[in-house]
Amino acid sequence: MSPELISILVLVVVFVIATTRSVNMGALAFAAAFAVGGLVADLDADGIFAGFPGDLFVVLVGVTYLFAIARANGTTDWLVHAAVRLVRGRVALIPWVMFALTGALTAIGAVSPAAVAIVAPIALSFAARYGISPLLMGAMVVHGAQAGGFSPISIYGSIVNGIVEREKLPGNEVVLFLASLAANLVIAAVVFVLCGGLKLWARGAVTEGDSTAGDPTGAAGGSAPAAGSPAPAAGGSAPAAGGSAPSAGSSAPAASSSVPAAGSPAAEAAPVGAAAPGSAQLQTRPAPAAPTASPEEARLTPARSATLASLLALVVAVLVFDLDAGLTAITLAVLLSTAWPEDSRKATGQIAWPTVLLICGVLTYVGVLDEMGTITWAGEGVGGIGVPLLAALLLCYIGALVSAFASSVGIMGALIPLAVPFLERGEIGAIGMIAALAVSATVVDVSPFSTNGALVLAAAPDVDRERFFRQLMVYGGIVVAVVPAAAWLVMVVPGWG
Repeated sequence: MSPELISILVLVVVFVIATTRSVNMGALAFAAAFAVGGLVADLDADGIFAGFPGDLFVVLVGVTYLFAIARANGTTDWLVHAAVRLVRGRVALIPWVMFALTGALTAIGAVSPAAVAIVAPIALSFAARYGISPLLMGAMVVHGAQAGGFSPISIYGSIVNGIVEREKLPGNEVVLFLASLAANLVIAAVVFVLCGGLKLWARGAVTEGDSTAGDPTGAAGGSAPAAGSPAPAAGGSAPAAGGSAPSAGSSAPAASSSVPAAGSPAAEAAPVGAAAPGSAQLQTRPAPAAPTASPEEARLTPARSATLASLLALVVAVLVFDLDAGLTAITLAVLLSTAWPEDSRKATGQIAWPTVLLICGVLTYVGVLDEMGTITWAGEGVGGIGVPLLAALLLCYIGALVSAFASSVGIMGALIPLAVPFLERGEIGAIGMIAALAVSATVVDVSPFSTNGALVLAAAPDVDRERFFRQLMVYGGIVVAVVPAAAWLVMVVPGWG
């Protein structure tokens, strides 16, 4: 058996053990990286740690630390109230506002994870307070980021267009941008409907302190989807802000932790007859009513003003000065902690450490796969297939599957050159193939193992983190299974370019 095949089988075993034994998948992946890297690939410790995502580690820690402080001093509550006033109480508009905001940030040059890191904590705090499905809000943020991600002046667009130019392939910057925008807009609309968005419209306008309480039908969340559907019952397990559930990163269970004990906040959220802990669905009774905004909540204290200034500084530092989002966030969090230690004392305990372990472990193992050539081996095997349309479809699937765990841009940089031989022969339209690869490799970033999905998982307050992790994983799996085939059918088969 080849080393490449062994490494893939070990990855499958890691998934099975983590799912059936409730062991943190990141810890398993670190052990697998040590075993496969040392025994199969003959890598030393430096080779194994070459794939450790140090930049993502800092982003996850820094952003969750900064927003833990924002939650502690009431800044996120103030932002939620401001968002309700902005849309005149129409809660159903907020997911689309977040979609447009992240799309605008990436379209003007923000790196996708940076845009998600800025928007996701605010969006998911809003979802927790008003009983909106965290899966719906998280998906809208991520797909919004990817919708704008291939504009001619964006990071992704510039990189892919540069690869196309370097390989001397025909390209069209506008088609690439519009293809990604249209694909993510369609997916966002489907998720909005399946996760209870229409029920949110039916609620009409709400007051600032309103929630789903008093709605015996769970109007905010809608009915639970059929088995196998990616959408949980919107509204999730998140109680309204100010409830008794633990803050993100505190006592919430890890993504791969055991099922909450009876009597815990997470266990109490699930009614009799709810889906089993391993289910993709999240069925809960309506969240308790959030208190009406008090004058204290609506007031801008010095600590809140400084926190808002810090969030604005984070946006400017990332978008204008191209500084690292994680290091900037940690620096701002330390400054706030120094000025108001009483508000920030518990913030370090609310960093999403289980999520950090999970994501960093899995990505370290993927780095081992890259070091030993497994990803290149799989791509070259597909590229050698004699049927161009079939090879194109398989390349789209490889791009989606690998990108769900690794760098989207990195996989596009590897797969576009593999498609060059049959693109040069004119057997497949180059513009359509490149657009299909770009869409396939980026829409899957909602996976909890990708940077964007990990940020969404870490940013969600007051949720059963194990269930939310499973929801993102199931939804990401459905996107991996469906979108590459759809992109291939729409963009490659007709022969664009």
